[in-house]
Amino acid sequence: MVLGASLVGSLATLFTTGSPLHTMYTLAKSVKLWAVVVAMGGTFPTIRALESGLAGGEVATLARQVAIIVAGLAGATCGYSLVTAITGGE
Repeated sequence: MVLGASLVGSLATLFTTGSPLHTMYTLAKSVKLWAVVVAMGGTFPTIRALESGLAGGEVATLARQVAIIVAGLAGATCGYSLVTAITGGE
């Protein structure tokens, strides 16, 4: 998600004045949080599943939701790191 959003968003700067690499880096930085939310499938179902896992003692549901959150964070961080390496940011 981070890589795709930053690539598509930076295409607009090819038709305007600006640096596509700088735009790509800026977009990757701002889209990172939304990529995690998209990976979780929206926030409310995940929060409900976490709540039912904690309150109901359903360890499998709780573990599955935590794994989904960790996978979303890992994917967003990998995409951001790849864009940062490509653009030379930070």
